[in-house]
Amino acid sequence: MKKYFIYISILIGGILLGYLFFGTSEDKTTTSKDDATVETTEQMWTCSMHPQIMQEEPGDCPICGMDLIEAESGAEGLAMNEIKMTENAMALANIQTTVVGSSSSANDNGMLSLSGKIAANEENNSVQASYFDGRIENLNLNYKGQQVKRGQLLASIYAPNLVAAQQELLTAASLKESQPALYKAVRNKLKNWKLSESEINAIESSGKARENFPIYATVSGTVSEVMAREGDYVKQGQPILKVSNLNSVWAQFDAYENQISGLKEGQKIKIIANAYPNKEFDAVVSFIDPLLNNATRTVTVRATLKNTDDLFKPGMFVTGKLEGSTEKASERISVPSSAVMWTGERSLVYIKTNPNSPVFEMREVSIGARNGENYVIKDGLANGDEIVTNGTFTVDAAAQLQGKKSMMNQEKEDKSAGKMLDMEINLSASFQKKFIEVLSPYLEMKDAFVASDAAQVSASAEATLSVLKSLKTSELEKMEQSHLTKAIEMLDAIAQSDNLENQREHFVILNENIIPLAMNVEKAEPVLYVQKCPMANNNKGAVWLSTEKNIRNPYYGEQMMTCGSVIDSVQ
Repeated sequence: MKKYFIYISILIGGILLGYLFFGTSEDKTTTSKDDATVETTEQMWTCSMHPQIMQEEPGDCPICGMDLIEAESGAEGLAMNEIKMTENAMALANIQTTVVGSSSSANDNGMLSLSGKIAANEENNSVQASYFDGRIENLNLNYKGQQVKRGQLLASIYAPNLVAAQQELLTAASLKESQPALYKAVRNKLKNWKLSESEINAIESSGKARENFPIYATVSGTVSEVMAREGDYVKQGQPILKVSNLNSVWAQFDAYENQISGLKEGQKIKIIANAYPNKEFDAVVSFIDPLLNNATRTVTVRATLKNTDDLFKPGMFVTGKLEGSTEKASERISVPSSAVMWTGERSLVYIKTNPNSPVFEMREVSIGARNGENYVIKDGLANGDEIVTNGTFTVDAAAQLQGKKSMMNQEKEDKSAGKMLDMEINLSASFQKKFIEVLSPYLEMKDAFVASDAAQVSASAEATLSVLKSLKTSELEKMEQSHLTKAIEMLDAIAQSDNLENQREHFVILNENIIPLAMNVEKAEPVLYVQKCPMANNNKGAVWLSTEKNIRNPYYGEQMMTCGSVIDSVQ
């Protein structure tokens, strides 16, 4: 019995020891594998424009060269269009959020704020010019900012023509009894050169011709520009100085399109200069530019300010506030312009849906007037909402990677490229044979776009146009004729232009019309690849034809040479 008891004790002890050693080791191995998996997941980096790129280290996208961002491993318990980001990703992208509410930057009366500068009143500008040909011997005012008084001596000029005219005066003076008309004509000639009666009498009484003649200021003011130097030869009427009277100045502001409706001439405006932040100056809107600046999408709004105390200097920054131009502050929400993404049709923001966790969702908003660096939100946000104000596009890129609703991954996907490639067009054998001749100069033009050579693009477009015009259109249906006519129109525009960006804009439309024809050519040699860049054409995407699978982007050239992919082929 004792032996059996001993054997059973040894067996139980061995089982326990085996469990302790092998069972614990297995658990440790499993845990280690799980940790490695988590660590690997956290280290994956991807491109916001090319989510197929996955790397274990940060760096540049091998396709477009953009900085890689941290890929998300997924999140549970989220709404359909919510995304969750890690704290690490938030810190790397410097994503910042702000709780919105009634605009604190606006006045209680709902005043519209405009930014601008002080400028010289051009109505008070004058040019001091030379009244005769000659050489400037002395220039008494030779730098900007000098004060000028009316009647002050500006310069002395040696004028050979005036010396000769004085000799004529002295000769005519001796004959004034016998030839009074001649004498009077000579004196008038000198008066036309702005010599006064006293100066002419002094020359006549002295009997000697003067070599240097003075030029006097006709107005008082400040020298705003020196337009000649001592020793310069000047022509009659040539400007020497530009003088500005700064007793009154202009306050010029830039107003955005959506602010124009609240502006009118005669409207009262309060002006605050950065130099005098605690003082307001009352003025009236005296001018609203009838033309919109296409580059800035603004119009110039002007008010005239009295400046007898010389407080305002041209170039000073000022702010203008107009009463009753917008909603009252208590009735509106204002957000920084950096928070708003504009697609051309919609305005979007990212709202933080969980105050305790980095969970975000895209929301469409309706924007109103723009006050400086802020937008007024008409609809879409409520007081207390927390929105992304810095790093908005990074959050949008993360949403795109996770397949959620985003600016670049909208629910209504643009399928125009697919429709274009699916068009069924019946082309005769003779037309196809002639159309193939178009491809050679077309491909040369595409390569010139890749090289960003505008001159070669124009030449190749001319060659392509010549072949395309020789095609017989009588056998084509209405739709095919429309494509051909539009392609000819775009080629003509490319050939006539020397601006590369303008040529590329027409190249987009050219491809939309020429590729449907090329897709219906049978037995194309060599094989043609239809390639697409999703970032071209303002992120709408644009296509082109190539004989190589490797991407060489004609819309960006060296900037993003390999951005794009093959979406179809013609063979």
